[in-house]
Amino acid sequence: NQLETAMWLEADRMGFLLDAVSQKKFEIQRSTVKNERGQNVDNRPYGQAGEYLGKTLYPYGHPYSWSVIGSLADLDRSNVNDLKNFFLRWYGPNNATLTVGGDVTTAQVLKYAEKYFGPIKRGPAVPVQKIPEPVLSADRYVSYEDNVRFPMLQMVFPTVPHGHPDEAPLDALADILGGSNTSLLYKNLVKTQKAVQAQAYQRNSELSGEFALISLDLPTTRLDSAEVIFRKTLAEFAKNGVTDAQVAQYKASTEAQLINSLASVQGKVSQLASNQTFFGNPNRLPADLRELRALTKADVQRVFDKYIKGKHAVILSVVPKGKADEVAAKDNYTASTAGYVAPNYGYEGLKYVKALDTFDRAQQPKAGANPMVKVPAIWQDKFSNGLQLIGTKNTELPTVTMLLTIRGGHRLEQTMPGKAGIAALTAQLLNEGSEKYTSEEFTAALDRLGSTIQVSSTADNATVYVQTLTKNLPATMALLDQRLLHPRFDAADFDRVKKQTLQGIANQVTQPVVIANNAYNKLLYGPNDIMGVPGNGTTASVTSITLDDVKQFYAANYAPNVSYLTVVGDVDQAAAEQPLAFLKAWPQKNVTLPTAPVAQAQPDKTKIYFINKDGAAQSEIRVGYLTALPYDATGDYYRAYLSNYLLGGAFNSRINLNLREDKGYTYGANSRYASTRFAGPYTAQAGVRADATAASVKEFMKEINNYRTGISDEELTFLQSSVGQSDALRYETGQQKAGFLSRLVEYDLKPDYVVQQSDILKGLKKEDVTASVQKYLPGDKMYIVVVGDRAKAFPGISELGYDVVELDTDGMPAPSTVRAAGDAAAEAVKEQADAAMPDGKTKTEKNGQKVKTKKKGGA
Repeated sequence: NQLETAMWLEADRMGFLLDAVSQKKFEIQRSTVKNERGQNVDNRPYGQAGEYLGKTLYPYGHPYSWSVIGSLADLDRSNVNDLKNFFLRWYGPNNATLTVGGDVTTAQVLKYAEKYFGPIKRGPAVPVQKIPEPVLSADRYVSYEDNVRFPMLQMVFPTVPHGHPDEAPLDALADILGGSNTSLLYKNLVKTQKAVQAQAYQRNSELSGEFALISLDLPTTRLDSAEVIFRKTLAEFAKNGVTDAQVAQYKASTEAQLINSLASVQGKVSQLASNQTFFGNPNRLPADLRELRALTKADVQRVFDKYIKGKHAVILSVVPKGKADEVAAKDNYTASTAGYVAPNYGYEGLKYVKALDTFDRAQQPKAGANPMVKVPAIWQDKFSNGLQLIGTKNTELPTVTMLLTIRGGHRLEQTMPGKAGIAALTAQLLNEGSEKYTSEEFTAALDRLGSTIQVSSTADNATVYVQTLTKNLPATMALLDQRLLHPRFDAADFDRVKKQTLQGIANQVTQPVVIANNAYNKLLYGPNDIMGVPGNGTTASVTSITLDDVKQFYAANYAPNVSYLTVVGDVDQAAAEQPLAFLKAWPQKNVTLPTAPVAQAQPDKTKIYFINKDGAAQSEIRVGYLTALPYDATGDYYRAYLSNYLLGGAFNSRINLNLREDKGYTYGANSRYASTRFAGPYTAQAGVRADATAASVKEFMKEINNYRTGISDEELTFLQSSVGQSDALRYETGQQKAGFLSRLVEYDLKPDYVVQQSDILKGLKKEDVTASVQKYLPGDKMYIVVVGDRAKAFPGISELGYDVVELDTDGMPAPSTVRAAGDAAAEAVKEQADAAMPDGKTKTEKNGQKVKTKKKGGA
């Protein structure tokens, strides 16, 4: 119902953007892009790796020799006229592909396209770029230090552009060398516990391609030794070659991925748009499938010999700060600028020529009625052992999606806090081997079918996600039987997975986002609720877990009578249940599920908890509290969700418009309620410029408190229209449909609950929003967590009028902190950590010092 509006908007952007460009808007968006760079590059572990690779692999001036987002110097050097010229040069209808898919007609789309895009003038001609592919005359070594725990090594070879006949065999080679736990890299690096991750990938862009080997190595592994293993792995492949079975596995799994990529309208449209843009043939997918099916092991061996064997590469080392001597080799290459002449991109003499219309573009098209979610026909059943089943048939693709939910999850650890992380560790081990198959054999069996069986653990549940082609459903169910009911629980697998978990926990101290989330949860839930402990556990708790503990946890808590299975796809009930008959033999168990969460005292007033993270390019902010609202699809929780939408639930919510669009402090800010069967938190959050930390906290609190005074008529209209129409996009793919059915069982909902929600939304009044906000948004009683570089972020924090408590990166009171005396939340956090020490000593006693507490007057 919004197709015409969408095309009106897109045409307005293409034809008339420059009418709206101003110096002020340019400066705000420049600041926003800097924040985006800070969030996705500078403040992210290994975030600059791509930039170092690009400037080392490609000659100076090649479009791939720099990152799309550019450097801060690039951004500072650009001006508003550069933006205007770039727009005039490239954003014309003759350089664009408009692709529309969905519940539309060709005549309707062409009518709107002609009306809104037709009058826009052609832009300058856009010739196909002819740029030489990179050639390496020797290995190029490059390195940098980063705020990371695990050193990373990449070995990158130049290959072929997108669409080249060798693209498919190179993709297969990457998968065989490092695509899964059946690969050589996994065997030689991860299995031997020299690395926590190892993989290979082949990336093809329009002008060139890259074939890369990557490893995240243990802190004890020097990268020169990792390079030796890379080269031995390539030599091993050169000696042994590739098998028909490996190629068959790759072909089956890749074909399944291609089919699954068409599950959504967006997936279909993306294929059409990409193939039209780069090849002039929107229907190129059948040709891709023919190439894939024709692939042979000789093709894979040929591209290895041509592009990898004995060829030079870029070798990138990323090492922890202070460990520059642990790189693979000293840097030996700097791109030369000699002889470089910038291309003439055609920016001279560009003129803005407005379209001449026969209608008034200022008038927004009127939309039709909001589309309603069409609830499909649902079947339900229950096996004698208590397992609930719910499903629906969907014949659009020859696939089946299943989601098995086993209640419990992280919350089961409430009775065993000393073993926190055991739920996640158990799920990880279930993804390894079974009675019939080793871990590698199981992965190979799945790949031959193009199927997925993945076990994971969440706060409330363990889940098993299954994706398969319909024709392979029986064989995939035989593998599910093995994974779910006959796990191997191998000692070597356990040892490796446990060590990887401990390394991951140790690595969290390098990630400001994780530091902020963990500290925030400690404050929310206090010392007595397991939800205050990360789901993957702590170093102490995971260290204490044994293989017998995992076996006992699995035996006690994985049971059909606390589980339900959703089935969506190209099967009816009978065809779905027949291969599921093995689940009828799954024995019932007396499982004690967690009930109400532990009562936790909420803050009596808003306080700031500051955590120093030296060198952080941005500050992470969390604002919120633990609500008393469990999930309720048609009650107070749903109304609270609606009330938050205007504050922080949409891109143009008050919080995001203020911090991003008006102030330029962040790439994005949002807020949300997050409850399940248990009451969850309300959280507002953002990653912000370090020098705008205090100002951002101030604006967060200003928006939250101002929102309590009410909303406008225009905001209510936007809320009703936006939420009402977005629901239609949520139940499209098999996975989305399975999630919808799971929600029905999880919360005991009727299928038409979405209709009830629609009625609530239509009847919503401004006073309803205000009442919900005033009841569930106590701006004067919230936790504020800030993680940032103290030198840049802390100034101004103490002047905001709140008590300030300093914590360390574990969320514990900092040893030399200046904080409000008698702070209950900080003391509770300390109590929680002390209780987790296995010998009863406090953490600070372990470190040989006591926590000092000072009383400070005023803020």
